[in-house]
Amino acid sequence: MLQQNPIQTQGRYQVRQAISPQDIAKACALRQRGFGLAEPDRDRFDDASLHMLVEDTRTGELRCCFRLRVLTAPDDCRDSYCAQYYDFSALFDAGAPLVELGRFCVEPGIRDADILRIAWGALTAFVDGVGAHMLIGCTSFAGTDPDRYGDVFSVLASRHLAPPGWQLATTAPSSIDYVELYTRAQDEDRALAQMPPLLRSYLAMGGRVGDRAVIDRHMDTLHVFTGLEITAIPESRKRLLRALAR
Repeated sequence: MLQQNPIQTQGRYQVRQAISPQDIAKACALRQRGFGLAEPDRDRFDDASLHMLVEDTRTGELRCCFRLRVLTAPDDCRDSYCAQYYDFSALFDAGAPLVELGRFCVEPGIRDADILRIAWGALTAFVDGVGAHMLIGCTSFAGTDPDRYGDVFSVLASRHLAPPGWQLATTAPSSIDYVELYTRAQDEDRALAQMPPLLRSYLAMGGRVGDRAVIDRHMDTLHVFTGLEITAIPESRKRLLRALAR
């Protein structure tokens, strides 16, 4: 398991585990700003999760947060955040846990590649520490109009769909089959510009996505199931990530 304070530094940032109610409150407030909600974002899965904070060492300000949960049993998978929308039971492996990444959020208006680097360094250390075989999550797009992201969805459909062995099914009441809807030739530059940075990182390491996008009215987002098998990460990328995790 990770140490608490701090775990790593990258440039002007440090990442650490939330250790107090005040830390959690700051993360929920950042999630409110990041997702454009009317009140701090909190749900029942927060209490079962480990919360990570990326802070600016010069100002003390919170710049990024995310939560992690280790799924070690079938019941964990059925009662996870992702399970509200997707049936991913075929991915469970009794020999190695799944790690669920959620509520990844960066302070609006802040663009610094070091934030994503240090976050992935912390993720790598965590996944290695628990011996996980896969990292999973729901990757979100702002807004609920799928046509806005037609180029992104066509790229996902043509290049990054999960293999049949994952046997994913969507259990959400409202979703779209973007594979059927967006079959036209894509504008790759537009797709890359519109793709959430977290999803770009997943895909660059060999991540795969489900074939449906869930419409989340509460969060005012679209999201797709995203999974990254640890064995699928290129060795060169693994070495880089583990160097960041030191």
